[in-house]
Amino acid sequence: MPAVELEAIGIVKRYGPLLANDRIDLKAARGEVHAVMGENGAGKSTLMSVLYGLQAPDEGRILLRGRQVHFRSALDAIAEGMGMVHQAFRLFNSLSVWENVVYAREPTRRGFIDRPAAIAEVGALAERFHLKVDPAAIVGRLSVGVRQRVEILKALYRDAKILILDEPTAVLTPQERDGLFAVIRNLTADGRTVIFVTHKLHEVMAISDRVTVLRDGRVAARMVTGETSPREIIRAMTGRAVNLTVAKGPSKPGAVVLKVEGLTVGDRPKPVVDNASLIVRAGEIVGVAGVAGNGQTELIEALTGLRTPDAGKVEIAGENVTSLDVAQHREAGLAYIPEDRASTGAALKASAADNLAIGFHRLPPLAHGALIDRKAVAARARGLIHRFGIKIGAETQAVGSLSGGNLQKVVVARELAHEAPLLIAEQPTRGLDIGAIEFIHSLLIAERDRGRATLLVSAELAEIMALSDRILVMFEGRILADMPAERADEETLGLIMAGRVSEAA
Repeated sequence: MPAVELEAIGIVKRYGPLLANDRIDLKAARGEVHAVMGENGAGKSTLMSVLYGLQAPDEGRILLRGRQVHFRSALDAIAEGMGMVHQAFRLFNSLSVWENVVYAREPTRRGFIDRPAAIAEVGALAERFHLKVDPAAIVGRLSVGVRQRVEILKALYRDAKILILDEPTAVLTPQERDGLFAVIRNLTADGRTVIFVTHKLHEVMAISDRVTVLRDGRVAARMVTGETSPREIIRAMTGRAVNLTVAKGPSKPGAVVLKVEGLTVGDRPKPVVDNASLIVRAGEIVGVAGVAGNGQTELIEALTGLRTPDAGKVEIAGENVTSLDVAQHREAGLAYIPEDRASTGAALKASAADNLAIGFHRLPPLAHGALIDRKAVAARARGLIHRFGIKIGAETQAVGSLSGGNLQKVVVARELAHEAPLLIAEQPTRGLDIGAIEFIHSLLIAERDRGRATLLVSAELAEIMALSDRILVMFEGRILADMPAERADEETLGLIMAGRVSEAA
């Protein structure tokens, strides 16, 4: 094994009664990609915060190249040759690439910033690591993938020998992801160490040399990537075997349930949804693919009554609901799993029983005339809690006290139990563990086979491809493609997601 670049020994981090990191050991060698995997709540983010100086450990030691270090802040970590690219980029969009990269470390000449020297340094650095960035470009005008390269350049300009990448592919097209992997390989060939935090198994298998798996704040396994398999990694993450494939037969589409014509949201300076038209039939799942921020959120808001479109028409089960409110959309036959489970999908101060009854509370058997039957509400909640494996003390507990994954299960349980002909599922498995994802996928397929029409929006292209019968691709508010899932592949979808339709043809 090459020389150890970074070592964490017995890291403990508590937040009150919660033990987020429980005596974690981690070794990352020089010139390797070391993946850190684990379900939500496994302790990955806490560990990275400790390694980068954002949090101080309660116990344990951090060694860099064999020497113990004590970080009081991220500035100390940067001074010791560490860099981190966060999921949410930390850039000045109104400034140029070179200004972002050299910020606070500008080269000077006679007391002034030496602009030509800065541009030359940034350009040379970008060329050396094949980052393909124009130093003079304004950051706010760049694609997400190029902005990520700017973040990496910032770290390299400060001579980072160890680079932590936190969920680095979350907002990239497949082509941008492959470009990032090429950059990572250049970095490790130069002797730098990359810690790659992700939940995507195929990426771990493709780019990493070794894997550390966390479960419940502890190290569950340490693996050499070339000597393991996705199934072994999942078993380490969950403690059990999980089916990695989505079993489904051919769809049998029926009548049109959702019909959208010329839908437009916003008009200045450019619509966020631009003349979108689509249909979803009974017994099919239609997926919406696209890089985040290309109009998917606004499209769903217009389809569910959360936003009134500026133009166009929306019909659910033959009823024009274009200008109707949320309650009227539900009455027309809509069930909706929203992207934001906390603010849109749940009433956090209310009990699980009340949250699971929302939308049904005026109907039998939960209501008799104007009176709600509390016993029926409680019984329904207990049944759904058991069926969906929601970890909660009792149905009377407020859902605001639940973990994000369990809150998501409450929302999914309520909406799948709603006998509506149309389901709009927006990020339905976000925050769920792998076993729960497998369960939700099987439910969505079962609902399709029962004749429900489903419009699925997901940031996970693998999820879109696995579940969908047809796939729509959005770019800058427009639907650029509508294709059968069997004709779709990752490369083609990625090109269309980047607006490169002619290359995908």
